This record gives sequence, structure tokens and C-alpha cells, in this order.
Amino acid sequence: MRLALVGVSHRQAPVELRERVAVGPSDAAALAGALANGCEAVVLSTCNRTELYLASDDATSPLEERATTSLLALAPGDAHALAPLLYRLSDDSAALHLFRVAAGLDSLVPGEGEILGQVRDAFDGGSTGPLLDRLFRQALHAGRRARVETAIGENPSSVPAAAAALAQQVFGDLGGHTVLLIGAGKMSELTARNLRSRGGTIGAVANRTVEHGVELAALVGLTAVSLADVPSLLATADVVITSTSAPGFVVDMAAAEAPLRARRGRPILFVDLAVPRDVDPTLSTIDGCFVYDIDDLEAVVETSLAGRRSEAVHAEQLVAVEAERFREWQASLAVVPAIASLRAHAEEIRSGELAKAEGRLGRLSESERKLVESVTSQIVAKLLHLPTVRMKEAAAGADGVIYADVVRHLFGLGEEEQSSRDR
Repeated sequence: MRLALVGVSHRQAPVELRERVAVGPSDAAALAGALANGCEAVVLSTCNRTELYLASDDATSPLEERATTSLLALAPGDAHALAPLLYRLSDDSAALHLFRVAAGLDSLVPGEGEILGQVRDAFDGGSTGPLLDRLFRQALHAGRRARVETAIGENPSSVPAAAAALAQQVFGDLGGHTVLLIGAGKMSELTARNLRSRGGTIGAVANRTVEHGVELAALVGLTAVSLADVPSLLATADVVITSTSAPGFVVDMAAAEAPLRARRGRPILFVDLAVPRDVDPTLSTIDGCFVYDIDDLEAVVETSLAGRRSEAVHAEQLVAVEAERFREWQASLAVVPAIASLRAHAEEIRSGELAKAEGRLGRLSESERKLVESVTSQIVAKLLHLPTVRMKEAAAGADGVIYADVVRHLFGLGEEEQSSRDR
């Protein structure tokens, strides 16, 4: 079976391009279902990446071409700009990449905890078969191991923490400064906790559906408001954190210009954690208005990583071990048909000879038959055990296919089927 990955991430593409191909969980599941025509498919889309994983046992299936076409089709107007930024990986390289993603090693914030849940959601929404099921389950295992066996996930520097750190850099002590949260999801909750721990005061929680914002608002002792109230709240807010799943700008120039200019240059910081972006970047042209998106947090994050470099190295080693295990498993698939044919051939001989013996000796009693069945089955199993082990060991190297072909030749496996086809 073959594995192909085509994706775009924060490593190559700016947020203004990534947001064009970002899809929500339901759309990711729908896209995976559409791609799974004769193959397996999983779509992983986060604020940092959109990746398409395809697998098939058809050697002629153009997996990479299908994934590339589908990814570029998400943003046809930007296809010419996106195409050179795509990365394409296969088999071992694709598996190692996913394991690093699940462990938080390829994130904007190494060790972040959110990515493991996002990988799990992508897996749950995918159209998987034997290869992608094994790949994603092992990736989740690798991600959990990285967090349990290394300190990369201890007190993690997350995107919400980086947003809070940026606000503190701009205003110094956050005490006495008011924060407006736009969006009521997990990212907003984590950001609220980080801001409050640094002295910030959450002034309001705004959400498209007020009912969905009630739970988060209750956590911070406030009442949820609608997005229509946001322009009026900009007059008193010092920090605005946005994290919604809206397809376009939630805070645009048309609605926000008047209240922002009325501040007469008093600073206001927008930290836009959403992909697609929530905040119109042209707001930064207004005096005293500072707009940062998720890519701008990279410098903030970098300053928090010095103490975790050794843990990242440890996590990389752990992930490499898990990736090697997957490589060996995938390689073993090449010899599985030969092993299955050999065992079927041996079982056919065993049962045939037993039937002949019973014909010559007369019908055996039930206890005698069970004894003979047990003894002959054990003989076959012991004879085939070492060849089976050796073929699987060879599959992990470069000789697996050669061993499988030799076994087929020595035992004449498949020759009868070929003869019948020739006739």
C-alpha cells in the first residue's frame, strides 16, 4: 500500500494564503469522503496547516495528483500562488511528518496541546482503511508518548499564552486594562485564562450566537453579547482577542473605523488567532490601532522556547522510533500475501493428506480426529514459524520482496492459478 501527503503550512505560506484553504471539521470530513473514491483519505486543517492524506493499494492510483488538485481547488483564485508552496511527502516521510505534527514538533508553538485533539478529530472525520487507520492511531500514540515521556508539554507555551504575552509586552502591566473576547470556543477560553492570570480584565465575550457564548461568559463572570455589539465595545477595550470560525472578517473597516477613530489615538491591540482571519488588517492604518495575526506571534513564541530545546530533541527521538515501527509495518505488507499463500498451501496439503489417511484407516473417532488435527496443525505451524519471521524481518530492509518471490518460486505458489488462467 502507498501513502501520499500534500499540504501547506505556516512553514511556507503566510496566513493570507493558508486561510484560503482552511476548512472546518465538517467540511474536512466531507472533503475526505469525496476523495475516498477507491482510496483512503483524511483531511487535517488547523490554523497552521491544511494537509490531505491519501492511501491506496492500487499502484496506478495518482494519489499525489488527486490531493494536489483537491487542495488547490479550495482556493482557485490563489492556486498560482499556492502551488509552489505545497509540500508533497510519501510513505516513510509522510508518516514521520504526521507523527511530528501530533507530537507538537511542527507547530508554531512546539509542544502545544491543541494539535493532538485536532489530529484526533481529523482521524474521526476521515474515510480510513487499514493503512490510514494504523497511521493515525500510531500518530496519536506518538503524540501522547511525547507529552508523557518528555517535558515538552509541561507548562506549554501555547498560542493563547503567546497572545497574552504579546498583550503584556504592549501594555506592560495588564492590570486595569480591559479585554474583549470575540468567539466562544476553546481557544477563547484558554486565552481568557492566560490574560486573567496576567492581570487583565475580561470586559465582554462576543459571539455570533449569544447562547453559545453563555458558558464561556459564565466562566469569567460576564454576560455574553452578540457580534452586533462589538463596534460599541471598541470604545472601552484595550485588547481584542478574536478566534471565530467565521468565513470572513468579523471586525472590518466599515463597522470599526468610526469607533476606533473616536479613541483619538489611544492604543488598542487586536490579536487575531483565527484562520481565516477575523480582523481586517487595514485597521492597522488607524492611529493607535495595532493588528497582529497568528503569524505575528512567532517572534513572541520564539522567546519562550529556550528552556525546551533539549525536550524537543528527546521528543524527536521518540517520534523517530514510532515512525520506524510504522515503516516496518508498512514494509511487511509486501510479504503478507506470500506468507498467506504459503500457509494456505501448507494447510491444503495437511488437510488433504489427513483425508487420505482417514480413507485408508477408516473413519476416526471424534477424539482421535481432534488429536490428529492438533498434532498436524502444530507441525505445520512450527515448520512455517521461522520462514514467516525471516520474511517479515527481511521486509523491514530492502530484501522483503526478493524473499517473497523466492518463497513463491520454491513452493510453486500461484502457479496453479496462473495455469488455469492460461488455459
